[in-house]
Amino acid sequence: MSAAPKPSEDTHGDTDEPKVGRRTAPRLRLWLPGRLVTLYDSRHCVLMNVSRSGAMIGLDRPLAIGETAFLQFAEREVFCEVLRCHVGSLGGINGLLFDPEISDEDILAVRRISESFEQDEQRAMRAEVRAWVQGLVK
Repeated sequence: MSAAPKPSEDTHGDTDEPKVGRRTAPRLRLWLPGRLVTLYDSRHCVLMNVSRSGAMIGLDRPLAIGETAFLQFAEREVFCEVLRCHVGSLGGINGLLFDPEISDEDILAVRRISESFEQDEQRAMRAEVRAWVQGLVK
């Protein structure tokens, strides 16, 4: 009889090779504006989720697999490489690998910024609706 295999330890990406197909760290789902800066241009994007090891972003023109860029979001700038690319009729999605990983403290700070961003967006929407109902907006 052979013993059951021991579960492997989670290294949070401490190995030299990126794990493709398996996440190295849990993801924080959010919807936060960002900017992807390449050698050639700068593109607006939406940060859809983020972890210590990478992120998923939505943008009009996604980068090709293997391209590199700086992702600017929530007062941070991180160097990244595109590991995944999906192109649809209205834009696409890039899966990014950070180099180096960001810290747990950075993830918590992004979460706080995301929560306040959502609250600010809701307040602005309510103010816009209130102005429209009151006839202040033509």
